Amino acid sequence: MATVFARPKLQFFGVSTTYVVRKITLSDLGDALRLGWEDFKAVPTHAIVLCVIYPVLGLVLFRLVLGHSVLPLLFPLAAGFTLVGPFAALGLYELSRRRERGEEAAAWDAMRVLRAPSFGAIFELGVLLLVLFGVWIVAADAIYISIFGYAPAASIPDFAQRILTTSQGWSLIIIGCGVGLLFAVVALCVSVVSFPLMLDRHATAIDAIRTSMQAVMINPIEMGAWGLIVAALLAVGSLPFFVGLAVVLPVLGHATWHLYRKVIRPDPNPAEEQPGPPIGHRYAADFPVSLFPWSRER
Repeated sequence: MATVFARPKLQFFGVSTTYVVRKITLSDLGDALRLGWEDFKAVPTHAIVLCVIYPVLGLVLFRLVLGHSVLPLLFPLAAGFTLVGPFAALGLYELSRRRERGEEAAAWDAMRVLRAPSFGAIFELGVLLLVLFGVWIVAADAIYISIFGYAPAASIPDFAQRILTTSQGWSLIIIGCGVGLLFAVVALCVSVVSFPLMLDRHATAIDAIRTSMQAVMINPIEMGAWGLIVAALLAVGSLPFFVGLAVVLPVLGHATWHLYRKVIRPDPNPAEEQPGPPIGHRYAADFPVSLFPWSRER
């Protein structure tokens, strides 16, 4: 008679976790980006519809910053996308998940995350990231005031001159980037695979955070490289005037899903789900008709 032993839970800081984290390589990062790009090309119009709000929001923030003479907060606001991005990309994870299973993937399918069994945990972690974003903005403002005082910049050229041609400006750059790096590291450790894990395996927020931190500990170089890739692509996408984020954000969102798949061992006993209709090719010429499926010929 065979004896079956239950697999022991992994221990992380003395607390058990139930998800097995795998060691990855730098080539896996490139493969995740490639797969993310493939997902974006498969549903480009839907991804842009989901993410166009971010460049629009960036332009609104840019205008508000100029209008209220708080120009020094423009860069911290733009950099803050890296803190809340994992939460904002929820719909993209769902699209990648559906394509992975051979199901139809359209913009409205992204809204299915609102009915996910773990949406409460997802929302809790999202609030945590939003709080982290708010603390970062307050910290960035405090750093600027401690160096330059409360006197506002008269214009963009005046602000640029202060930052780039004075010792105080270089102190602001060094200190600000250093503090920003700490916030980015915290966000990376907490959320690098958390949201896909909660969406896919219905994990609790605590389990997701523990697993995400463990993923960073097992793959420190790879996760550090991933953070640099995300920061670099977001910086490129923010120019000019945040327009590039309409492409960068969906690609990164899809790529994060595929990174999760490489880092976390698949569920050995997944719940059975009814497969949806097989997906076909989608082209930009289908837009906006593709947003209204009832208008298609049957």
